[in-house]
Amino acid sequence: MKQAHDMGGLPNKDPIDRSERALSGWELRTTALVDVLCEKRVINSDQLRRGIESLPKNEYRGLSYYERWSASLELLLVEKGLLNTEEIDEREAVVRKRWG
Repeated sequence: MKQAHDMGGLPNKDPIDRSERALSGWELRTTALVDVLCEKRVINSDQLRRGIESLPKNEYRGLSYYERWSASLELLLVEKGLLNTEEIDEREAVVRKRWG
């Protein structure tokens, strides 16, 4: 059974956007967080991918590339018992206030 991420071979007339763009600040921080957590062996790329691929279909399709990374990170940190969703939400509020 195909999942939301199994897009290969599906008919689609939309052109592929191949334009380059600069990453926003939160996207750069998400990349840095993934890099640090992988370097410290808290997570690995297979776990990150599993988290992304486990997102519900509607959620997966509604999120951008880095939003999927962020959702997967939250899932993994909660699964591993390192943080709970309330702690993540509290920290997010602090960061949003600081960074806008």
